[in-house]
Amino acid sequence: MSSLTLVSSNSLLSSFNINKNNNPINLLSLKNSNFISFNNTCHHLQTDTRKSRTSYQIMKNRERKGSLGVVCYSSPLSPHTLQWVSTISSAVLVLAKGTAIPKSFLVPLFALQAPKSIVSWIKGEYGLWTAFLALLVRLFLSVPGELELPFMAMLLVIVSPYQVVDLRGTQAGAIISLIVAGYLAFQHFSRLGSLRKAFDQGSSIATLALIAITAASCLLLI
Repeated sequence: MSSLTLVSSNSLLSSFNINKNNNPINLLSLKNSNFISFNNTCHHLQTDTRKSRTSYQIMKNRERKGSLGVVCYSSPLSPHTLQWVSTISSAVLVLAKGTAIPKSFLVPLFALQAPKSIVSWIKGEYGLWTAFLALLVRLFLSVPGELELPFMAMLLVIVSPYQVVDLRGTQAGAIISLIVAGYLAFQHFSRLGSLRKAFDQGSSIATLALIAITAASCLLLI
């Protein structure tokens, strides 16, 4: 019995010594492997961060270059600018006297090419009151033709159905505007007889206004 007890105690001591000797080695190996894997992870994270920063800077530079190019190229000839050019030229042509064109064609041209802000103002409360007062003045007083055309343009914008309003800013509306502008330009130059007379002192303003309207209509179609 005593011999068995001695054997078991010796085996336990030996197993304890083996475990005691092996544990530090296992702990060191585990610590070393964990440290190496942690270093590798940090290295990969730093590399990915640098790559993402580099790609982000490249994308920002491309966006800046592209946006500058678009602004420098498209802002002078934007549709909004062309609409204002056509509207101002139409107003000048209504008041100009060095031409014999049928100015009533300028009314639908204005309705198709007027900027959205002007159309919204005409259809708003102030525009309705302006049209109402102009109608009262037209009923009881004589109004010159140059002042009657703006009133007719306002009424056309107010009462136009949605099918006509939807033509604004579309290719069909640009084609109609170009046809009207081409017809007015043909009438202007053919009635004056020659290109030299078109740029005389009395007709130069109307000629330049017609050229601006035709050019704006062409560019809106492109």
